[in-house]
Amino acid sequence: MLKGHEEEQMKYGCLIMSNGWTDRKNRTSYHDLRVPLLKKELQYTKYMLKGHEEEQMKYGCLIMSNGWTDRKNRTLINFLVNCSLGTMFVKSIDASEFMKTGDKVYQFLNSFVEKIGEKNVIQVVTDNESNYVIAGKLLQTTRTKLFWTPCAAHCLDLMLQDIGKIPKVKKVIQRGIKLVGYIYNHSMTLNIIRKFTSKSELVKHGVTRFATTFLTLQRLHKQKVNLRRMFTSNEWLESRAAKDPKGKKATDIVLMPSFWNDVVYALKAMGPIVRVLRLVDNEKRPAMSYIYEAMDRAKKAIQKAFNGKEEKYKDIFAIIDRRWDCQLHHPLHAA
Repeated sequence: MLKGHEEEQMKYGCLIMSNGWTDRKNRTSYHDLRVPLLKKELQYTKYMLKGHEEEQMKYGCLIMSNGWTDRKNRTLINFLVNCSLGTMFVKSIDASEFMKTGDKVYQFLNSFVEKIGEKNVIQVVTDNESNYVIAGKLLQTTRTKLFWTPCAAHCLDLMLQDIGKIPKVKKVIQRGIKLVGYIYNHSMTLNIIRKFTSKSELVKHGVTRFATTFLTLQRLHKQKVNLRRMFTSNEWLESRAAKDPKGKKATDIVLMPSFWNDVVYALKAMGPIVRVLRLVDNEKRPAMSYIYEAMDRAKKAIQKAFNGKEEKYKDIFAIIDRRWDCQLHHPLHAA
């Protein structure tokens, strides 16, 4: 963490670099920006990194790799190091040519551990794709004193994704997305709806794509009465949008009892998993030692939501157990 005066210096340095001035009286020249000021900022950055490196040597650290795809469709991997002082970005590589090869990913992870120092590394965290699983297991075989764990948030998101493939849930998600998409793409419809919902938004973004899907269904369910009132109101029925084929389809969805029954089913199935996802994505406190208990509570909550009728939740439990056993069931989570 930066101290108050250090944070101000950092902000001031960024301001100089982005705007090219110090104050109104003393303009900064191009030479000053690219030579003395740049050197000064580089020294300051190295000073901050040195503090992190010293902390890593004292108490250890964990390495995080984060894969993503840019606008040029390149697969990039960011490497970050986390210690008690916070998270530090170290490097980024273009992995487009070998991303699907577990052996290659392992080579880069292994070389990065070597760079940081094996004795300083306690844990390596990666995504959950098969290539990372291969790389992680190879890394643990080579370096027996460190732990490899897949990202808990990614694993939970994959659980939600799999639950979203259950036919009943898949259908209601498709209808919900179609309904919300229609509403937000037609200003006339949106304006009418906002009169009935007190301008409440129907879309809420979550920490992952499937968490966002859940939150959107949750908001639709919360506004169920208002949506049904709106789509049966004279203002809607007399509008041009109500006579449009897409408007008629939206009306059918909102007035369809089976749609709302399936929304409730999806919320019961996904809600407890989303709560665990919020726990592990929380930056205020480490969630490592809470995951076992949180998952047990999630399963009990799902069981209770379906009144203990196993035929209604057995497919959901099978999905949870499959992902949990192969990805999240780890000694570190029992620490």
